[in-house]
Amino acid sequence: METSTPVIFLTFNRPDLTQLVFNAIAMARPKRLYVVSDGARPHVAGEAERVAETRAIIDQVSWPCDVLTDFAESNLGCYQRITSGLRWAFQQAEEAIVLEDDCLPDPSFFTYCDRLLDQYRDESKVGNICGCNFQKGHSRTSSSYYFSKYFHCWGWATWRSTWEKFDANVRQPSLLTADDLVSPWDTAAEKKYWHSIFRDHFSGKNSSWDFLWLYTCWQHDLLSVTPDVNLVSNIGFRADATRTSCSTNPLANLPRLPMPEVLRHPAAITRMCEADAFDFEHNFGGPRGMRRWWSRVEKLRRMVGSRRRVA
Repeated sequence: METSTPVIFLTFNRPDLTQLVFNAIAMARPKRLYVVSDGARPHVAGEAERVAETRAIIDQVSWPCDVLTDFAESNLGCYQRITSGLRWAFQQAEEAIVLEDDCLPDPSFFTYCDRLLDQYRDESKVGNICGCNFQKGHSRTSSSYYFSKYFHCWGWATWRSTWEKFDANVRQPSLLTADDLVSPWDTAAEKKYWHSIFRDHFSGKNSSWDFLWLYTCWQHDLLSVTPDVNLVSNIGFRADATRTSCSTNPLANLPRLPMPEVLRHPAAITRMCEADAFDFEHNFGGPRGMRRWWSRVEKLRRMVGSRRRVA
């Protein structure tokens, strides 16, 4: 399955994972490949060599492909490197598929993105084509996909015109309360949770590019296409990850299923509220949410660590 859409490949210092995702990209044979790489941290032993090894994987391109690279000379950090790399790529590409070095797609993911980028190119209500499904096997529709207020960054696609709405440097005090959003809240608990997340971001306590992109989508009342099966697996949950270091996370290494060649389109662009409620409950701030789960894991780790120091 060859893709007609350019691919943006975000890489850093994990050549083994990068190789696996590159192999998947190579099967899709994009005609243009944008490769973004952060620089090594000088205080991390051996990282410069791992970064160089990771970058060298791109030399394996063996199909007709225009390869463009944006390699940082110094370490910019996850937030600045991803946002600046996406800005650089979308200055040249009208639309693109985005994959990070630990997001392994099913082959059908590329064709799925191709078709839906074309389907919704001129639709002002749609902001992203996402590849992840976190519904734990619950089918939400008889269509091939549904529309969600939530954006998931493990394999996605969008258009330049949409990405240009993003401002990586926004720090306006008026945004601290998130009151200018287009009413995305379904419950008071959800509103409280996301107000806290955005306050932390805009105050510099916990900057996350994907949360700011979600904020941007909500500002502009944009929905994300979400497949009814999971098309992308995050294979990078391990100790050397920037944010996904816990290998026992329930979202790690989710199985991938193929998207049928013939897509069944929803009759209308309306949000699947049931799926969004499940997402919040299990993956964000609800009682079963991932952030609460991570918090309990980190608390347990600190307790174990303190006991070892006392011993």
